[in-house]
Parts: sequence; C-alpha cells; structure tokens
Amino acid sequence: MLDSLKVTVLAEDSVPYESPLLGQHGVSFWLEAERHGHVRRILVDVGQNPDALFFNIEHLGIPLKETDAIVITHCHYDHTRGLAKILNAIGKKDLPVIAHPSLFRLNFISEPFFRHVGVMQGDEPDDLRKAGAELVLTGDPLQLMPGLSTTGEVPRVTDFEEVGISLSTVTGNGAVEKDLMKDDIALTARVSGLGAVVVTGCSHAGIINILRHSLKEGEKLEAVIGGLHLVEASEERIRKTAAALEEFSPSLVAAGHCTGFRAQWTLYGAFREKFAPMSSGTVFQFSAQKQKGEGTQ
Repeated sequence: MLDSLKVTVLAEDSVPYESPLLGQHGVSFWLEAERHGHVRRILVDVGQNPDALFFNIEHLGIPLKETDAIVITHCHYDHTRGLAKILNAIGKKDLPVIAHPSLFRLNFISEPFFRHVGVMQGDEPDDLRKAGAELVLTGDPLQLMPGLSTTGEVPRVTDFEEVGISLSTVTGNGAVEKDLMKDDIALTARVSGLGAVVVTGCSHAGIINILRHSLKEGEKLEAVIGGLHLVEASEERIRKTAAALEEFSPSLVAAGHCTGFRAQWTLYGAFREKFAPMSSGTVFQFSAQKQKGEGTQ
C-alpha cells in the first residue's frame, strides 16, 4: 500500500481559464508515490509535443531529472512522440521504460487516408536505448513498488466496449488485420485507507474491462483518472459505461483527453460533484490523512 499519491496532469487537450500552461492533443501524467517516507516519481506517457511538455514541466516545477521510471500506456503518437528527446532531458542511464511488447508495431488508420498513428521515427527502440532507456516490455502486470503496478494486458470481457477507433496493423507474415490495441495498459495505485486509484491513457481496452481486471474482489475504487476514449462512442455505449462505472462507486472520476464532451456530460450527470474534467496542470492528491484533493495550478 502507498501512504500517499499525487497525480499531476502535465499535458492534456485543454487548459484552465487564464492558465499560462499549454494544451496539446495528447496526455501525460506525473505520479509521485510515497511509501514509508520514500517517494518514487513516474512519468506516464509524454503527449505528442515535447516542447509544450517541457514548458509545462518547467512552469509546474516538476523535477524531471528525478524520474524513476516511465510507463507508456499504448503506442499512439499522442502518448509517445518525443520520448527520446525527453529521455535525453532526464539524462539517466538504464531508466526503465515500461510498455507492452507490441508497442513498436505498425498501427494505422485508413480514413480519410492511410496514416501511421503509432510510435514515430526518432522514438524507435534503438533511439530510446541511445537516449538512456532500459526497455521493459511485458504483457504481464508489473509491480513498480508495493502499492503501484501496471495492469498488463487487459482481457476484453464486456459486450459493449470496443477500441473506439478503426485501426489496423500488419502481421509478421504480411497480413493486414484489425488492431485490437492489446498494448493498452493502465496503472493501479493502492492508497492506504482510501482504495485503488486507476490511471489510464486512453482506455482502448475499455474502462470497465480495465477496472474489472485491476481491482480485487470487494476492493474500493477511489478514483479513475485519464482518457476513456468515448469521443466517437454511441449514446448507448456511453450510457452503459456510466452505469457500469457507477457500480464501482468511485469517489472521483476525472476524465479528459479522448473522453469527449458527450461522455463527460453524461458522467457529470451520473457523478455530479465526484466528476472532474482534466486539463493541463490539474493536480489530484490522495492520502489517508488528507482525503482526495483536486486543484489546478
């Protein structure tokens, strides 16, 4: 169990009113996880514009060089672009970069025209290693420290959730097939006295699938933070997602990036004061002594 967790949104599609921070299509989080007086700092995703990310990091006073590990939730460019540049800025050797083994595959859309939307040139494995990364590629859950783990590959069990966008890939034998985004992972933090906090990039696996996979039977869900990729979802899927999420009784649902306004509105209707939109600079704090707090810098 963690004694406390602080989640800072470093990059997101929106910014608060009159904020000096920059927005971008993408998402990045800074996690500070404390246990027994020791703090570990985890960078989760890096957006798609490293210059904008660096600007926000400097303004928010984030000690980037103290990064202990990087977790990449999935392959898409708006979560991975500029990763090598960020590793160079951190300046460490053998810094763990944790992701799914299929992260570097070809991943493309065909509407309105063929376009690769996965990891871009300049951020491929050799580039990352040269910049100081130790690639840790696994489909299994991985404990970063007691109380903080990745989910690993998420089983798809619901009948109403889907990837959320039409994607394809090319297999090793040259066949084109639908890409089910098996590389989509999230993080689960367990905070003493509160419960589980799930941080997700885009939830291509489906947020309900992620929660059912991540939570132990009877475990309290304290918060969901991240993108839910409902921006192009049907009204039926949005309603079913909100209803299923209500069954977990979270204390906080902070949804942004690819969630979409319609889904945010539905989630607000379901959770009211327990719902919060994300934006660059939003901070969420969790500890047994201080109940979850949420503010914007």
